[in-house]
Amino acid sequence: MSPHYRATRAGRIIAVIADVMAFILGLWILMYLLDANRANDFVQFIHDTARWLAGWSHDLFTFDEAWARVVAGYGLAAVVYLIVGHTIANRIYRH
Repeated sequence: MSPHYRATRAGRIIAVIADVMAFILGLWILMYLLDANRANDFVQFIHDTARWLAGWSHDLFTFDEAWARVVAGYGLAAVVYLIVGHTIANRIYRH
């Protein structure tokens, strides 16, 4: 296996992980805005996972409206994961 193939594969894995993390956060934002049933196991799983992923940005903003706090806090985390993940993946691709 060539070093280039390993770097390409590692970069792809990092990018996919970042995409999945951002997708989960985006899915929770959508579920929150659509008032998904929090008693549902899938909704609870997405909420718990998103809360863990956005632990550092959860309640970072103090908007009066709860929906604005959710969109800003979880959305910021999603954007940061995408930027950082894809930046790392691109640096790995180039080496």
